[in-house]
Amino acid sequence: MTDKILRTCIATRELKPLNELLRVCLTPSGNVVIQKDKHIEGRGAYISRNIEAINIARKKKLLNRALRCNVEESIYDELLAMC
Repeated sequence: MTDKILRTCIATRELKPLNELLRVCLTPSGNVVIQKDKHIEGRGAYISRNIEAINIARKKKLLNRALRCNVEESIYDELLAMC
């Protein structure tokens, strides 16, 4: 089912299936978290599961723009570790 649902990567602007993307979300309580298993409520942004896309997002601060908040560098480190 998740291979038929497409989302756009914020770094590469490519349409990809959900299983090829990571979702970072801003929860209603104001925390920025990476969605691992189940859906997390809140504003979300999708990024490709590759080092190049994450480095582009880090350099251009694309998660800050997409989530409309300041995203800590540790979130990018966690994303890189998940690749």
